[in-house]
Amino acid sequence: MKREIAAPAALGGLLLVGWLVTAGAKASPLLPGPGAVLNRLAGFVVDSTYWGYLGTTVLEAFGGALLGTAVALPMAALIHRSRWAAAAINPFLGATQAIPAVAIAPLLVLWIGYGLGPVIMLCALIVFFPILISSVVGLRHVDADVVDAARMDGAGGWQLLRQVEFPMALASVLGGIRNGVTLSVTGAIVGEMVMGGSGLGTVLTIQRDSYDTAGMIGTVVVLALIASAAYSLIHHWERNSRVIESIGKS
Repeated sequence: MKREIAAPAALGGLLLVGWLVTAGAKASPLLPGPGAVLNRLAGFVVDSTYWGYLGTTVLEAFGGALLGTAVALPMAALIHRSRWAAAAINPFLGATQAIPAVAIAPLLVLWIGYGLGPVIMLCALIVFFPILISSVVGLRHVDADVVDAARMDGAGGWQLLRQVEFPMALASVLGGIRNGVTLSVTGAIVGEMVMGGSGLGTVLTIQRDSYDTAGMIGTVVVLALIASAAYSLIHHWERNSRVIESIGKS
């Protein structure tokens, strides 16, 4: 536990020192120092309008993550159980990742319109693939002996999937959700910057156009904190699930 705290603190300290040296050397006139960014962050805290933008981005990101998860998990179960479904779906999964989010966003505007809906849909499309793949991999690596024992006890179909396979694959499923949630924050920002909106992507656009680099870095820090908090919470859940799984196997 000490290492988990000390290692990121040491790396953060090194990055901060490098930032201070670079800003102090005036390597770039558009690179603000940490003090300027902290002042902007303090201003964000007391700005109710900024909190409104933040709330919109959080709603878009986590709404998209929930939607993507709700679609990915049943499809993972279908691919796991049906060879026909796996053969039909697998070739298209890689192709979907070749389409950039920036290219999908204008199409969503044409099909759905503006507002929360298309941004949430974009986030869902971005998180869908990593969650699906991790879930399928986790289900395929469930201990076959445990599954066979459950079948001998009368478990089958939905009961086997719900009570045995998904719990044992939970660590892999949560790993995919962990990566997906962090990607959904990026998806929300991309969606807002391309399709418009009232979230932090819009704030970044305004700050960019006004050359407010301190404000931009401050907003990026806020986004990083949101993603890091979600990542850490799900990672903690994932570690607990691994402990429970190891106890069950023993």
